[in-house]
This record gives sequence, C-alpha cells and structure tokens, in this order.
Amino acid sequence: MAPVPGSGLAKGLAVTLRTMTRKTVTEQYPDAQPELPPRTRGVIGLFEENCTVCMLCARECPDWCIYIDSHKETVPAATPGGRDRSRNVLDRFAIDFSLCMYCGICIEVCPFDALFWSPEFEYAETDIRELTHERDKLREWMWTVPAPPALDPGAEEPKELAAARKAADKLAAQPRTDQPAQTDQPGQADQPGQADQPGQEDRS
Repeated sequence: MAPVPGSGLAKGLAVTLRTMTRKTVTEQYPDAQPELPPRTRGVIGLFEENCTVCMLCARECPDWCIYIDSHKETVPAATPGGRDRSRNVLDRFAIDFSLCMYCGICIEVCPFDALFWSPEFEYAETDIRELTHERDKLREWMWTVPAPPALDPGAEEPKELAAARKAADKLAAQPRTDQPAQTDQPGQADQPGQADQPGQEDRS
C-alpha cells in the first residue's frame, strides 16, 4: 500500500504541536545554574600541605599536563647525636587544563590525598595560556571541593578510626599507677602537736 502523500509532514507537525503544549525543561544557563552530581569532574584542587613531591601524579598522567618542581632541604636532627634528614620542598605545582582529559588518574594514584575533584567548571579563558593553573590557583579550588559523602550505615568502619579507637580503649583499660599524693584536710592541725590557736598567749 502506497503511503498517503503528506503523511510524513502531518506526523512531524503533530510532534511539533505536542511539544509546544508541554512545559519547557530547558535549563537557562548561565542564568540558572545546573544541579551537578556530587562526583562531577570539574577542576582539580591541590591540598598543598599533603603533597610530598613523590611525583606519582606527574608520572602516571597520560597527557603529561602536570608540572612539578622541587628542591631538597636539610632538617636538623631532633635529638643530640641524631642524623640530619632531608626533605623535598615544593616549588611549583601546575596543571595545564588545556591538555587535561579529566581521567582522574592523578587523583587516584596520589597516596597522600593531595588532589581532589571540584565540581566547578566555569574557568574558561580567552587565552589558552591562562588554562595552566599554578599551585596558588589550584589551592583556591580546594574551597569548592564538596565534603565527602557519608558512609553507608552497613559499611565497615574505616581502619584508621578502628585502630585509633582500639588504642584509646587499651589506654583507658590500663590501671593508673600515678595516684596523687594525699594532702592535709583544711582545718586540721599538724601532728603530733597542734598549732597555737589565734588569740591565745604564751603563758610560760
């Protein structure tokens, strides 16, 4: 059976009419900000205090968009006769977001929780060179990192909390050997003799 001429046009107009009568669901960005999922990959924040310059993030990055510079400093021994230690000091930590493909490998391999995902995504620039964020800019993104989600009620307790609670319980169960010394009660005189009462004269 041959199709009726103009039936395709009629179906298309019917779809258009049905759509016109429905309430719009278009989010008027940027006037209305979108509701982003909690694990949105927007930009990467740096918690500089946790960074030990281990270079794992830079080595594992498939795009080689992480730049790290550091130098070594000598830390004097804490006790007399001890050996001096050396530690790495971070000089530069930068991420080129014009190269980053947001795979998250750098965040996953960081053993000291120095990198975090932030849901912020509004950092477009007119100059591509401005997409290289230095450590000061990366530190500012940490203020936008959401709090970690609560654990499932049936989940196991984190091993760090379990170890800390076990140590605290063990310490509390130990008998206390440092009992405070007993002091004289107020109002009692020294033994064996009693102190002179106020107002009494020596009659000897």
